[in-house]
Amino acid sequence: MRYLICCWLVVAGSSLALELNPGVLGKIGPAMEAAVAGKEAAGIVTLVMKEGKVVHHEAVGMADVAGGKAMTKDAVFWIASMTKSINGTALMMLVEEGKVTLDEPAAKWLPGLAKVKMKDGSVPKTAITLRMLLSHTAGIAFPPRKADDGAVSLKQYVDRLLAAPLAFEPGSDYEYGFGPTVAGRLLEVVTGKPYEVFLKERLFEPLGMVDTMFHPDEARRARIAQTYKLDEETKELAVSYNPFFTSSAAVKRMVEPAGGLFSTATDMGRFYAMVANGGELDGKRILSEKGVKEMTTPVSAGGKPITYGLGWQCCTEANAKMSPLGVGTFGHGGAFGTNGWVDLERKIATVFLVQNVLVPAGGKPKEVFQRLVMESVGR
Repeated sequence: MRYLICCWLVVAGSSLALELNPGVLGKIGPAMEAAVAGKEAAGIVTLVMKEGKVVHHEAVGMADVAGGKAMTKDAVFWIASMTKSINGTALMMLVEEGKVTLDEPAAKWLPGLAKVKMKDGSVPKTAITLRMLLSHTAGIAFPPRKADDGAVSLKQYVDRLLAAPLAFEPGSDYEYGFGPTVAGRLLEVVTGKPYEVFLKERLFEPLGMVDTMFHPDEARRARIAQTYKLDEETKELAVSYNPFFTSSAAVKRMVEPAGGLFSTATDMGRFYAMVANGGELDGKRILSEKGVKEMTTPVSAGGKPITYGLGWQCCTEANAKMSPLGVGTFGHGGAFGTNGWVDLERKIATVFLVQNVLVPAGGKPKEVFQRLVMESVGR
């Protein structure tokens, strides 16, 4: 029996409204279990939302193999660079409130940006803007690693970033780096609030994201999924190092706007669903539809289009294989295999959570998951 529910045209919105095939969504769990059996991950949580409603949510495998702890739907994960999309959204909120702009010199709000230099000691010809910071086109280079990384404040860390020579003339190129971190510090200066406080008050609480934070308490630390790598000799999954999972709740890393958040599938699903719904969820508007479009549109660098927006990776004709969800969709991945993706046209949001590092086949389950979501649409 086919469960495909017919599609219809929503005249008022001039967009295609459709339901996802539950029979196909039902294949996700077994596919993820097969991935766990194949040692592509120790445990996986998947979630799909359509028009703000959960249509699939499942956990398979183990959160802690040695401890015999099964993966649960409310498991907590370090989402790493998925944080960048939340950061971009927070800055876009300030843009819409008229507190900052995307294309004026950002030194207007963060004076340290006026002091940056090129490698030869010269002053850059182009002023760094917020758009450049959020899209990795500002030239902010990767800093040398230091023993106190994570121990300094966001202000101190950004001061270090701005003291280092730029990697290239602002706006002339793209290099994935720490521009978003600088943008996060700019948010603190403009709002007069600690970065994490602004996110909690303006994003997490309104969206009901109760488990999303930079410093998980003891109760949430108990729900954090272990990080795994594939042992070279035994070919078994082995516990691996996570630089953001501190020794105790009392030991707090620096707040990192480019990659420091911990979250759950439910919380991230609500965030992505808000974006998929044009900036609104459950009657609470976070951004305008125009703001969502602005931050998820790929920018250009050096006169050439790239595939990155303002904190969002974008699937375009130039990188059509980035996601099975297809050209025009967008989202972001994280260092340990986590991923969130949005189909704005169909108002679909997907969340894929694992904690993998150095797992050779670790990317396959996410691809299978997203392909099944697209198959459920009938594509």
